[in-house]
Amino acid sequence: MAFELKSRLVLAGTVLLSLCGVAGAQKSANSGRLPLNLIVDAVEKAQSAVHPQFPYQVLREYRLSGRNSSTSNSNVVVEVNFKPPTSKDYRIQKSSGSKRGEQVVRNLLDHEVDTASSRSKAKTAITRENYDFAYVGDEVSDGQTCYVLEIKPKRKEKDLIAGKAWIDKRTFLVRRIEGEISKTPSWWLKRVRVKLSFGDYEGTWLQSSMEAVADVRIVGLHTLTSQILDYRGTDEVASAENQTRSSVRRH
Repeated sequence: MAFELKSRLVLAGTVLLSLCGVAGAQKSANSGRLPLNLIVDAVEKAQSAVHPQFPYQVLREYRLSGRNSSTSNSNVVVEVNFKPPTSKDYRIQKSSGSKRGEQVVRNLLDHEVDTASSRSKAKTAITRENYDFAYVGDEVSDGQTCYVLEIKPKRKEKDLIAGKAWIDKRTFLVRRIEGEISKTPSWWLKRVRVKLSFGDYEGTWLQSSMEAVADVRIVGLHTLTSQILDYRGTDEVASAENQTRSSVRRH
């Protein structure tokens, strides 16, 4: 999920203006909030209309830990590169601890690269095509007031989550998702509970952190977390590429 924030802000404003006439009476009748259908409409329009337009690079840190054994603990630092419209690759910069952690991270990133296309993203987006919705309430997340929606997957797939989504009231950006994966990707995993957070990085809306707690058969609970350590925008990516080319030519 990477979105161009500035364009989405404009889009969100346009969506709100277009809905004002229809929603006026309904909003008053619903304690000052937009009706559920209009909230979902705005989220869908924001997701479908905006796509990443510029290259970026992020440095992510992954940590794997097991509740019952320290032998499964590991730390992996990865460089992830995105080039529009859908090209994504990664390079592991550092790995320590259990080899299991690097294997898990590689599997996760391979899947991320494979699903970078627009078609794949549409299958996992927060839309009526993938989810049923229910209004839960309003909460503050990361300092912003959000609509909290219950999300129920329409299909049992490993990329869909049964739980809740926190939608920023001003921009209709998804700030947080919590729940269980609808279908575990392996027989070894009895259940996987995830927490995803999103934030603004120089105008690009990215997943900023992740926590996945997996109940693994035989070996018990394991927790995988990730967070962004550094972000490079278009200018920094171009500068780094030029430095690499210059170094290659000198040698």
